[in-house]
Amino acid sequence: MKSKISKAIIYFVLICFSYIYLYPILEMISKSFMSAKDVIDPSITWIPKHPSINNFKVAAGVLNLKKTFIGSLWFSGVMALAQTIVSAMTGFAMSRYNFRFKNVWLVLILVAFIIPTTLLVIPRLMLFMTAQNTTGIQLIGTPIPQLLMALLGQGVNGTILILIFYNFFNLIPYSLDEAAMIDGAGPLQVFFHVAVKLSLSTVLVVFLFAFVWNWNETYVTGTFVRSSIALLPQRLNMFDSVFATYASSGGAGGGEMKLNEAYKMAGTFISILPLLVLYGFVQKQFIQGIENTGITGE
Repeated sequence: MKSKISKAIIYFVLICFSYIYLYPILEMISKSFMSAKDVIDPSITWIPKHPSINNFKVAAGVLNLKKTFIGSLWFSGVMALAQTIVSAMTGFAMSRYNFRFKNVWLVLILVAFIIPTTLLVIPRLMLFMTAQNTTGIQLIGTPIPQLLMALLGQGVNGTILILIFYNFFNLIPYSLDEAAMIDGAGPLQVFFHVAVKLSLSTVLVVFLFAFVWNWNETYVTGTFVRSSIALLPQRLNMFDSVFATYASSGGAGGGEMKLNEAYKMAGTFISILPLLVLYGFVQKQFIQGIENTGITGE
């Protein structure tokens, strides 16, 4: 009897937490299919009376979906790849080698995680502007600053990725490294043939984290990249102003349609749909990687 009560309590708590996370998504999906009449109808909460996919057509046109999707895909992929490689090498070095001020560097990594990104944007912007004026190379308004930050371990949430690899590499017995070195392997061979091959699931987790964070990041990207690349989340931020231009040009019913919540929800759903599809394909490997990295606290 006690076990049934405890299970009922656990399920109740899980359902409550699930509701908190799922409610905004379900509401977004519901409103995405509502017509203009359904949006202003107070009697309609979840199920639209006049469901329509026209909202998605209009939202895709406002977002310039084809161009922004391709831009976001390659930009997030390149940044995620750079962060994965650098964080893996950094985590391996911090885990396997002893050097002067190692503990200090670990503390600095933790401090970098604590400091809000907004406090670092202005100093970094000034640094790149100084480099731009000195070298004459165009940096601001290009992907170069963010790529350099990713390659130097200062990408979006880069410290978390380093700590994930650091934690996992600590779980790998050092005897495997010694066995490889006895067979004549050098440091890079130990890294690639021992550490990396044993941490493929962790590599996948880190890459997905980095990809999603770079996909959704708009503040730093808007500061450095600006409008040099058409990105889906940035276009979504300008949805209201772009919709007015799109509607007046005849793209949204000859300018007769007015902006409402349904169009916004459809645009938001379109922007996160690629991430949901990606997670659907790698869900099993992602969960296994989460377990292996020790994020669950095991």
